[in-house]
Amino acid sequence: MYRILIIEDDRTIANAVKNHLEKWGFEAKCAENFKDIMSEFTEYSPHLVLMDIGLPFYNGFYHCSEIRRISKVPVVFLSSASDNMNIVMAMNMGGDDFIAKPFDLTVLMAKIQAILRRTYDFGSETNVITHKGAMLNISDATLTFNGEKIDLTKNEYRILLTLLENKGKVVSRDFLMNKLWETDSYVDENTLTVNVSRLRKKLERSGLSDLIETRSGMGYIVE
Repeated sequence: MYRILIIEDDRTIANAVKNHLEKWGFEAKCAENFKDIMSEFTEYSPHLVLMDIGLPFYNGFYHCSEIRRISKVPVVFLSSASDNMNIVMAMNMGGDDFIAKPFDLTVLMAKIQAILRRTYDFGSETNVITHKGAMLNISDATLTFNGEKIDLTKNEYRILLTLLENKGKVVSRDFLMNKLWETDSYVDENTLTVNVSRLRKKLERSGLSDLIETRSGMGYIVE
């Protein structure tokens, strides 16, 4: 399920958008602490941000530039200040689209869905496995988290796919080795250890710490 953060200080608009998104099956959250938007952003880890320009304390341009320091997650500006200067500024600050107020919720939804498809290569539900905000696309063997793609080797992809397909279950090292190297030839167990270690480091660098847990003497698990 995609998570959308709504950064809008007009509660009537924010709640209307939130309710509409939830009717379409999205998870949505309205920002509450306008003094510290980045804490809410990092804690919620949204797949897309809807951003007003005129906000308390700091404007939407500032918050978008701060988000761009750590993430490529799509940002869509919503504003009644729809003159050319503001539209250009929004795009220069890293915005992905600009929708003028008042807007039609149906049009807003169509734009959100189009951006999500482009960003996350969304094909069909069955081709995507999601967990803790991460999305593993089986169609093209890519992993996306927080709007950024994480490059995986063939073995790293197979390890992660196997663990995600067995979420909540311990996957033995023997099972993983058979999945990775379907051959009668002998493969050193250390090779699996090295692959898992490299995968973990990539995940940690992208903010996915402790995704893969080791169960001593048993194997690995994604809780």
